[in-house]
Amino acid sequence: MTTKYVYEFSEGDGSMRNLLGGKGANLAEMTGLGMPVPQGFTITTEACTRYYDDGQQIGDDIRGQIVEYIGKLEELTGKKLGDPDNPLLVSVRSGSRASMPGMMDTILNLGMNEQVVAAFAAKTGNPRFVYDSYRRFIQMYSDVVMEVGKAYFEELIDEMKERKGVTNDLELDADDLKELARQFKEEYKTKIGSEFPSDPIEQLFGAIRAVFRSWDNPRAVYYRRLNDIPSDWGTAVNVQSMVFGNLGDTSGTGVAFSRNPATGDPGLYGEYLMNAQGEDVVAGIRTPLTIDQLKAQNPGLYDEFQAIVTRLENHYRDMQDMEFTIEEGKLFMLQTRNGKRTAAAAFKIACDLVDEGMIDSKKAVSMIDPKQIDALLHPQFDDADLKDATPIGKGLPASPGAACGQVVFTAEEAAERGKRGEDVVLVRLETTPEDIEGMHYAKGILTARGGMTSHAAVVARGMGTCCVSGLGEISFGVKNFTLGGNTYNEGDWISLDGSTGNVYGEAIKTVPAEISGYFGRIMEWADAFRTMKVRTNADTPLDAKQARDFGAEGIGLCRTEHMFFEPDRISAIREMIVSKSVEQREAALAKLLPMQRSDFEGIYEAMEGYPVTIRLLDPPLHEFLPHEHSDVVALARQMNMETIALEAVIDSLHEFNPMMGHRGCRLDVTYPEIGAMQTRAIIEAAINVQKRHPEWDLVPEIMIPLVGEVKELAFVKKIVTDTADAIIAESDVDLKYLVGTMIEIPRAALTADEIATEAEFFSFGTNDLTQMTFGFSRDDAGKFLESYYEKKIYEVDPFARLDQVGVGKLVETAVKLGRQSRPDIKLGICGEHGGDPASIDFCQRTGLNYVSCSPFRVPIARLAAAQSALANG
Repeated sequence: MTTKYVYEFSEGDGSMRNLLGGKGANLAEMTGLGMPVPQGFTITTEACTRYYDDGQQIGDDIRGQIVEYIGKLEELTGKKLGDPDNPLLVSVRSGSRASMPGMMDTILNLGMNEQVVAAFAAKTGNPRFVYDSYRRFIQMYSDVVMEVGKAYFEELIDEMKERKGVTNDLELDADDLKELARQFKEEYKTKIGSEFPSDPIEQLFGAIRAVFRSWDNPRAVYYRRLNDIPSDWGTAVNVQSMVFGNLGDTSGTGVAFSRNPATGDPGLYGEYLMNAQGEDVVAGIRTPLTIDQLKAQNPGLYDEFQAIVTRLENHYRDMQDMEFTIEEGKLFMLQTRNGKRTAAAAFKIACDLVDEGMIDSKKAVSMIDPKQIDALLHPQFDDADLKDATPIGKGLPASPGAACGQVVFTAEEAAERGKRGEDVVLVRLETTPEDIEGMHYAKGILTARGGMTSHAAVVARGMGTCCVSGLGEISFGVKNFTLGGNTYNEGDWISLDGSTGNVYGEAIKTVPAEISGYFGRIMEWADAFRTMKVRTNADTPLDAKQARDFGAEGIGLCRTEHMFFEPDRISAIREMIVSKSVEQREAALAKLLPMQRSDFEGIYEAMEGYPVTIRLLDPPLHEFLPHEHSDVVALARQMNMETIALEAVIDSLHEFNPMMGHRGCRLDVTYPEIGAMQTRAIIEAAINVQKRHPEWDLVPEIMIPLVGEVKELAFVKKIVTDTADAIIAESDVDLKYLVGTMIEIPRAALTADEIATEAEFFSFGTNDLTQMTFGFSRDDAGKFLESYYEKKIYEVDPFARLDQVGVGKLVETAVKLGRQSRPDIKLGICGEHGGDPASIDFCQRTGLNYVSCSPFRVPIARLAAAQSALANG
């Protein structure tokens, strides 16, 4: 059976989105509703996929169907492609199944040549309109199909206006536009080396190929990566008979929304231009009129449009974004789609639609993009200031929000100035755990190295601090850096956009986040529908309190090592590391015990009785040791050691591959006293808090990291249970606790049935599990991943979105095997993937009990978990 690759608008409907793309499906739906839609046909997304499979060629069978449907369109319109006396002119537009505004290409007025133009000008008696349409077509075709570029043509227009002494395109007359068309064709011939094509069929297939090709242009690829749109979806192509908004003062074109996309307020919102074509409205060449002015200009047409808008919103039950053209007083609808909107508008519109009886609360929860929540929780740039700013570079959008401050290059400087209330941005090659205090006081963090899950990114997200990472174009000097051709010194002002990755070499005003009552309503509904719990990754009482305020139901990961980097603690941990005997180590650990115990008490208090999972010490010990000579000298003096002897110890702890070195549970196997001290702090803190809050049922969860062998888990677990049981026995509190492990080594996932005989819970550490499975570092992968995206080896960053094929298979295996050995085992995820909606959906389908993420991602996870529960029944 022959595959059907082309559909008339009348043959489709809104349910065929995957095949016809969003635009094609909606044009078909509007046609079925009897709305004034210019006739046309859609070439399917399958044809686009075939185009790429066939080496970027349009197959003969697809070509034959397109020619057949051109014939049908000619019959419908009574016009003929290339006929000078009665020409059919068409637009050729992209339309993928997911809305991608402005990402792909469009060609208008296709079918024009010298013969058609001359006859058309005589027939219409409006040569200015005809030559205006012709020069637009040449410009668009040259840019989109032949990739000549718009700039050359804009220069010719500007030269013409200067010669004529006018400032507006509308002031150019027919002769001027005719001359521009001639110049455009000359420019085409100069750049391409051949004449501009005059055969409309050649033009048509060139345009179709260009739209297929635009599916893979850089901006479309980047947009797909940001929005989780697979590359194999492809784009449909819509070929539609032209209607003209540039026929004169009774014609026009515009874009409108059924509600305000910025605020969500009800009522028509939009802009239009008379005597213009579509690109004029969005290009900013002329200042458009507001849609309200159409009411005064043509009340009858406005009322007709308002009735269509109301009908469309009632039909789709969502705010609509529409394109329309008025041709000599007659209204035509060119497109409708669910409109893009700000985060604040999204919540208001969803709640209003429920209140208006158009949708229920399940639909309201499902229609909001969880990633939009970031904009509600973090500061943003002032729109007016941002509009006038130009980025000097673009890195990875590692932690959302906007930041503006003076450049500093050290964490110490950031902390010192931040404490004085100054706004600073910390700019580093990369950050280390030692930088934690400076990162805390900085308004924003910019690093040259590192990916979306680098140290800077993870810590910044946990703090809710704006961060741009992996901006490799930065060149560092002494107390300065160069970017975008300019040098910035300490104290210069820069601004970061952690939601886009843009960096600006100037101060841009920021505005605080605003959370409305609509947000609370949506989140309340979401919590009623979700089945997975949402915990947080938090290392301090402050982080834990922030997460609780955002609705966290416990802590899935408390990284105890982050507690050791405070200035009054780092010396004690360093003393412990360089100790030569167990007694020396225990003496140093005794100094840390009350500090850890106090922190744990604060975290338990902040969590108000919800479960808290605390991970024993994980990173390699060398991370805690000083690197600066002055710090080494000071530590040697404190330890009564020769500096040279201490330097020898530090050198001995250097590891060639710390990721796979002496860390995690291996530290407790080597130094059992570390695990014993941490267990004591965890249990004693829980006992103290339980006494203060007998109404809470505290059950600490002690997590042993980096286990790959059940025997090492059993060894470290015995240290934990011996210590904990002894402390509990001496107290008057009957405290329960759990001992589990972090599944972050492939071997642990593959032997999870054995691991589960000792572990009472699994927490999937998918950051390290991804590194181990792929075999590359999350901090270094940014150097080559861009090449992998370009070559379609990977479509997304596996550290930002869980790799469900490989890493996911290990998770599924561990879940299945773990439950075989321990049916009631508690299962969660605590890697950064716990805040990614697509990864959360995987966790829901895999049967995890909870996800855990950084505090500012908790609302995102709550909403995403609800959407997944609704989608998966």
